[in-house]
Amino acid sequence: MSPKNSAVGLSRRTFLIGAGSVLALAGCGSSNDKASSSGGKVELVYRLWDEQQEVGYKAVFAAFTAENPDITVRMEVLPWDQYWTKLTTELASGKAPDVFWLTVDYFPDFASKGVLAPLDDLISKAGLKLDSYNENVVQSYKFEDKQLGMPKDLGVVGLLYNKTLFQKAGVTMPAELTWAPDGSGNFLEIARKLTVGSKQWGFCSWNHSQTQWLNWIASNGGHAIDKPYGTFDFAGDKSVEALQFARDLIFKWKVSPDGTRTNPPTGQATEMFYRGEVAMFPANNALLPFALPEVKFPIGVAAMPAGPSGRTVVINGLAEAMFAKTKHPDQAGKLVAFLGSEKAQRLMGDAGYIIPALNDAGAGYQAYWKKKNIDVQPFIASAAGSTVNLPITEGWTAKSTEINKAVNDLYLNKVNVSDIAASMDKIGNDK
Repeated sequence: MSPKNSAVGLSRRTFLIGAGSVLALAGCGSSNDKASSSGGKVELVYRLWDEQQEVGYKAVFAAFTAENPDITVRMEVLPWDQYWTKLTTELASGKAPDVFWLTVDYFPDFASKGVLAPLDDLISKAGLKLDSYNENVVQSYKFEDKQLGMPKDLGVVGLLYNKTLFQKAGVTMPAELTWAPDGSGNFLEIARKLTVGSKQWGFCSWNHSQTQWLNWIASNGGHAIDKPYGTFDFAGDKSVEALQFARDLIFKWKVSPDGTRTNPPTGQATEMFYRGEVAMFPANNALLPFALPEVKFPIGVAAMPAGPSGRTVVINGLAEAMFAKTKHPDQAGKLVAFLGSEKAQRLMGDAGYIIPALNDAGAGYQAYWKKKNIDVQPFIASAAGSTVNLPITEGWTAKSTEINKAVNDLYLNKVNVSDIAASMDKIGNDK
């Protein structure tokens, strides 16, 4: 999960805005330093960044050790920034956790350095079938025809909405929202009805790639990059139209606060939703566990508006990665296989933490949120529909930071949209 609304917004981490406060620093020793092996027993080190999921993994690892009495798992939970800084250093030095979480944006750089263990054999020996997992997530962690990440979960974009504001405005969320660059479609019409002066906005259009402008681009028939490790094309006509739409929501149709209040790194877009100042807020499903305790109104979930090319949303899944130089490859391999099993994925899904990457294992996730009066079916349906991944290319973590700085201008209305798109392409395509 993720920490806060920051400009490094093209990754899984950014869908969980404002979550930094819930992340905790736990034991941070490297695996090779502290993993113990005595009397035939092995302790593996597993690293993650989400304190909430840490609770769920306790049950998962208890089940794992019950099946593998000679293997225990010690979890390390690090805040997002520390997680990547420490992990990158450790991988380079040959000391790293045995198993750890991995995102799509960090994957290309790690994969090309050979620090991730190929998992194809252990997946096969465990009887797991990769075609049983979300294809998007599976493909995200392939490198040179090798599977280097065990699909863990899905992060899919939808709309969270404030049911109280809808009720006050006398608006019912329709079964299907639609948008077009010229402002036609019922999405804008509804956003207008929910906007009250300069204190309440129907929508929040802000600089967040995963939950915002990458979705507008895809549903308008454009694309950010032509293929994994390919060429960026933000300046294509359809992409520019979509970026212009994101701007128009603020400055032409005035249904959203502008970038002075929402732009990373100091903006408070998520907090504005929490405070009831924004009626519709695009978010990854993983925001729900963090949003629910923060709000005083009932939350509804809707699918993202369908654009001229239909509905296409960003899907971003995490993977379980195994350190290529782990001292315990057999035991770590057993752990990775277990984490990909139906038992482990259901344990996490049934407790509401994740939408499992394993297809058909999401029923428990839906049931969990139904008990909290939140119907998450729009997330599930969107994940099964047309999806697009985050850009997959080497050096993306650094490039995404610079691209986000350029996109901040989109939400300030100070630079021509086509010029911003050209800058994004230059940053993305520079070697």
